[in-house]
Amino acid sequence: MAVKAVDGVDIDVAEGEIVGFLGPNGAGKTTTLRMLTTLLKPTSGTATVAGFDLAKEPVKVRKAIGYVSQSGSTAGIARAGEEIVDHALLYGISAAQAEKRGKELFDQLELEGMWARQPKTMSGGQRRRLDIAMGLVHDPKLVFLDEPSTGLDPQARANLWTHISDLRGKLGTTVFLTTHYLDEADALCDRILVIDHGVIVAADTPDALKRQVAGDLVELVLASESEVAAAASHLGKLSSNATPDVDGLVVSMRVQNAGAELPGLLRTLDKNGVKLEAIEVRRPTLDDVFLTMTGRSLREDA
Repeated sequence: MAVKAVDGVDIDVAEGEIVGFLGPNGAGKTTTLRMLTTLLKPTSGTATVAGFDLAKEPVKVRKAIGYVSQSGSTAGIARAGEEIVDHALLYGISAAQAEKRGKELFDQLELEGMWARQPKTMSGGQRRRLDIAMGLVHDPKLVFLDEPSTGLDPQARANLWTHISDLRGKLGTTVFLTTHYLDEADALCDRILVIDHGVIVAADTPDALKRQVAGDLVELVLASESEVAAAASHLGKLSSNATPDVDGLVVSMRVQNAGAELPGLLRTLDKNGVKLEAIEVRRPTLDDVFLTMTGRSLREDA
């Protein structure tokens, strides 16, 4: 049986954007990325990448883009500077120009003193920044980053985020980013594309996508079991299309514009003698968006 890994995907990325490409395993994310970077030939359709026709001008596409794979592209025993220069030579850049450009990137990516180091002696964050330098040495206007922070500790991830933001902010580079970290997509991306079963199911800014989730999650923790039913009844009146969930002493429901509704709810509960141990309001997250759009959690599938 024929399987459509990608089925009529329509992607439009503007110059200077940082776009996040999210999808559960098997959704078509990797296949799409491989096609856009000329590693896999599409069976149908058309695409223009960095101003060139993907099918008719693949060599020009390759020269115009940068690609940083999830697994990295540096050899453990080669010296970092030699890797940079050798990579640039493949693009027709002279050794002198490559060294000048490479050392500029090392300064920008906080890799000072690493030019003569072997990648195997670097930290995970340093190796990922070296991979990015490899992808940028020929000065592409569009760079594809495939899971750039996978395996990094939180501090190294946060540091890498700054450098990815600087690609657009300081270098004017357009960034197409795949990630399994929803907080990463939320922090970095101007716009997010969600793919599922080979189809784009959502495309918008992180804030706009989160607004599509039906309200803020309100959780009430009751002081006693006897008051759970009353709390659920009063909370339920805040929505005409949602029903409170009850889990022990916790009553929860999504409420539109919960910040404006809470003062009235608290007054009602107090008036009716319903005592709370705690109350929590959680704004929708991209994980909520992903669960709503695909029925799955991206973190679980990762």
